[in-house]
Amino acid sequence: MATSTAFVLVQAEKGALADLGGRLADVEGVSEAYSVTGDWDYVVIVRLGRTDDLARVVTSGIASVDGVARTQTMMAFEAFSRHDLDALFDIGG
Repeated sequence: MATSTAFVLVQAEKGALADLGGRLADVEGVSEAYSVTGDWDYVVIVRLGRTDDLARVVTSGIASVDGVARTQTMMAFEAFSRHDLDALFDIGG
C-alpha cells in the first residue's frame, strides 16, 4: 500500500511549549514531531495509507490537542534524498 506523507506546521500557545511535542507525537497517524525555530514551533510528520485520512488526523487529532493555536498542512508529492540520488548515478558501482 502506498503511503501519503504530509508535514503539519504547528504554532503553540505560550504555556504549551514545554510538553506539546510529546502530545503531538502521540496522535494516531503522526510518525514524528519536531520542535523547530522560526515562525512555527513544531513540524509534525504524518504518514498515512490513505490521503482521505489526513483531514481526520489534522482536524480531530493534531488541531484538537490542547495548546495548539494554529496549523498549516503541506502534502508531499515526491521524496528526494541524497541516498536516492547516489543510487541513481551509481552505474555498475
